[in-house]
Amino acid sequence: MIIHLYKTFSSSTRSKSIDIQVKSNPRNNLIYKQHHFHKGRNFRGIITSGHRGGGHKRLYRKIDFRRNKKEISGRVTTIEYDPNRNASICLINYKDGKKKYILHPRGTIIGDTIISGTDVPISMGNTLPLSTNMPLGTVIHNLEITPGKGGQLVRAAGTGTKLITKESKFATLRLPSGEVRLISINCLATIGQVGNVGINKKNVGRAGSKCWLGKRPVVRGIVMNPVDHPHGGGEGRSPIGRKKPMTPWGHPALGKRSRKSKKYSNCLILRRRK
Repeated sequence: MIIHLYKTFSSSTRSKSIDIQVKSNPRNNLIYKQHHFHKGRNFRGIITSGHRGGGHKRLYRKIDFRRNKKEISGRVTTIEYDPNRNASICLINYKDGKKKYILHPRGTIIGDTIISGTDVPISMGNTLPLSTNMPLGTVIHNLEITPGKGGQLVRAAGTGTKLITKESKFATLRLPSGEVRLISINCLATIGQVGNVGINKKNVGRAGSKCWLGKRPVVRGIVMNPVDHPHGGGEGRSPIGRKKPMTPWGHPALGKRSRKSKKYSNCLILRRRK
């Protein structure tokens, strides 16, 4: 990813930096319009996820997370920008004539060949099960939790997980969050790290650019009224008036573990994330 730095012509361009992406020209059979833009509201119209709404119109790109075209090689045709995720995507032309989008593996360029299957080489962009000849220490992404369901873990830009050990039915992996957990060796994973690594160096520079992304302004709860937030109220710069910080709905915030204590997958987690 190429970072373009602006010259200081105004206060908005003083620290602005953007990534120069290939203009997206998606295919009509690989996109569709999303009608369910709830803007952070539930079915009753009540805001349950704050600071969302507005933004530019988007078309969703159908990403092939399953990678279930076995033993059919494909060629990377384009590397495009996806407005629905921070990672880039690339268009794959398979030998049977099919075209699909996948997450762009870091280091893959236009013209490279990828393939999915059981006995495929350990190279960038190839997808294979954990049970095959995948060596220990391999960096992978787009990892399945349930075999055949498609990749659900390690899909953000610049992320990758390491294969630590393999036993009879499970493989041990260290996820980007620091969590160490067991995954079935029949699950598929893609070799390499997700591209667009320098996304964290991007600086939008001004508030209007963030509004284009569908992110509304953030206001501290301490400056609100008591009817709007548990931290609100008081005279002047008063404290929150509680022992611990809380969310707008009265639940504990900032460090409180929210995972269910009796979740079915707790037995598969060897070490919790930090």
